[in-house]
Amino acid sequence: MHGLRILDVQPTALSELLGANDRAVAVIVTGIVVFVGYLAVRPKVPFISVSYAHLDRFDYDQAGILAVQLTIVVKAENDNAKAHAYFYDASFILGFHGLEIAKLVADPFDVSKNDSVQFDYLVQSTPIPLDELEQNLVELSLRQNLIAFDLKGKARTRWRVGVIGSVKFSLNLNCELKFFINGSSTNSHCSSRSK
Repeated sequence: MHGLRILDVQPTALSELLGANDRAVAVIVTGIVVFVGYLAVRPKVPFISVSYAHLDRFDYDQAGILAVQLTIVVKAENDNAKAHAYFYDASFILGFHGLEIAKLVADPFDVSKNDSVQFDYLVQSTPIPLDELEQNLVELSLRQNLIAFDLKGKARTRWRVGVIGSVKFSLNLNCELKFFINGSSTNSHCSSRSK
């Protein structure tokens, strides 16, 4: 007999096929719900920035000893209108030509919807003996009337976005803070926000 052939399908194979079909539909529906939720909430990644920096004191003597004092304001911002953000593991290193001056840290904290939290750091170094290369860099900076510090570090953030759930990000800060000898900043603003 030619033509139509009837296959003998086992009930277990048929139920597995229907189960796989149901799972595929569930994945597609879940994806649509998450996408619509994302469009409705429009989440923005919270960020950290340096909003102010001032060189309060820069003491350097002929024996090659350096002592500095800086005021640095770090701001954590949450531009989300529908979700508060939680920041944790915030840690930043203030350096001068590869020399670690101080470590700035913050305990875990919350930032409300469309709000920010500011941390004022007063950094006072102990006297730092410099090697010959570091002394030459300080003397060059003094001649140029421009002192540069590096502020590098990170913070982690987590916030809840509607039906999408909890979202986590690592925020990286990499700033070059430049000051004139009188202490005023040439450009102290930098941010972890993508450009």
